[in-house]
Amino acid sequence: MKDMKDKDPEDEKDCKDWDSYQWRRWRHKHHYHGRRGGGGGSAVYCLGFIGAVIFFIGHATTFWAGVLGFFQALVWPAFLVYEALKVLIK
Repeated sequence: MKDMKDKDPEDEKDCKDWDSYQWRRWRHKHHYHGRRGGGGGSAVYCLGFIGAVIFFIGHATTFWAGVLGFFQALVWPAFLVYEALKVLIK
């Protein structure tokens, strides 16, 4: 079989000769697979989550207040945006 690793299968008349490995390799090379770069927002959210967990659990007086603090730490950006929009709309 001739070497077709860099050729476009749509342009090949004999692309029937490609095995599944060659198809996967071509798709991996020529198709977009997820987000590449620009993933800094998740790192910022993670640091904010850790800080919020420390803050809310540190101020908890009971076990269940600590559990509630953990869940508040998960959704703190929603509360932040809500309060910011409430101030901006006034």
